[in-house]
Amino acid sequence: MSREIRTPGPDHPITIEKNPARVVVRVGDQVVADTTAALALRESNYPAVQYIPLSDVEPAFLKETDTSTYCPYKGDASYYSLVTADGELTDSIWTYREPYPAVAEIAGHVAFYPDKVNISEV
Repeated sequence: MSREIRTPGPDHPITIEKNPARVVVRVGDQVVADTTAALALRESNYPAVQYIPLSDVEPAFLKETDTSTYCPYKGDASYYSLVTADGELTDSIWTYREPYPAVAEIAGHVAFYPDKVNISEV
């Protein structure tokens, strides 16, 4: 089965810029990620998404899942759940391990669903 691959353009722009701020991700009072190397991905008319280097996420909280999705602009996404003392937040993180060339910068980075965690810029 062939998948459609789309290139960002005027009808569906995607930009990626280094976020100059420090980005901290918390679940309750627990810091699960802290970075000064986040990338802000802006896609079409969606809110900017902070992509954080996986190396800046506390590995003790991560649990890989079998969930996957597909984006014709970015490629195949894999997911992680966050496991804390308060429970598990299923599929709360996604990553594009081998993103398409137009968004290659996000390789090695993860993004968090903002309705499942608190993401702040300091």
